[in-house]
Formats: sequence, C-alpha cells, structure tokens
Amino acid sequence: MRSERVRDRATPISPSCEALADLLPGVVDGTTTLDRADRRHVERCLRCQAELAQYRKLLRAMQGLRAATVPEPTGLVTDVIAHLEAAGERRAVRAALTGRKVAYIGGIAAAATAAGAGAAIVLVSRGRKGRLPLAG
Repeated sequence: MRSERVRDRATPISPSCEALADLLPGVVDGTTTLDRADRRHVERCLRCQAELAQYRKLLRAMQGLRAATVPEPTGLVTDVIAHLEAAGERRAVRAALTGRKVAYIGGIAAAATAAGAGAAIVLVSRGRKGRLPLAG
C-alpha cells in the first residue's frame, strides 16, 4: 500500500496581496499608482493579475452602462401626468371635506351652546313664575 500525499491546491494569500487588494480598483480607474515593489508583485502574482483583470472588466461594463440609453415606454409621460392630476384632485377634495368638517363641528358647537343657553333661560323663567313675591 502506497500512501499518497494530497497537496493543498489553495495557495495562501500573501501579505502583499492583502495590502494591494484595496489599491487595485484605484489602479484600474487611474486614481492610484503603485510603487515599484507593488508593480513587481503584481507582475509576478497571478492572483493579483486576475483581480486586476476583473476590476478592468467591471469598469468597462460600468462605462458601457453609462453610455446605454433605455427608451421610455410608450405613454409613460401621459400616464404620469394623469396620475399626478388625479392625486391633486383627490387632495383638493380631501382638503375641502376637511375644511367642511371643521365648519360643521363649529356650527354644531354653536348650536349646542345656543340650545343650552335657551334651556337655561327657560328653566330660570319657569322657576321665577312659581315663586311668591316677598314684599307686598
């Protein structure tokens, strides 16, 4: 029986790769430049080269999206205007009803006050009719 050693295919990430991971997007868009040692690392490191290639691909895709225009659906502007008008009308009706509610409540309060005052006058006048005059 022969024992075979299984070799770990996953290569560990070097400290240089970790340090460069945050710099690579800036390198692709031109906001960051690498010093000589970092450039040498990227030239020799397949992992960093692959990551740099992915960032370049992503940047090209994003630039393509910026240039792409999507035509608006037919009738979109008309539909938006119609919905805005309907919402404005609903708001106006709601405001009018709210204003009328306040007026109705005010009218009811005034009527209740007048009714209470009238009842008080009637009770007071009836109470005075049944009394006998003290001086005679």
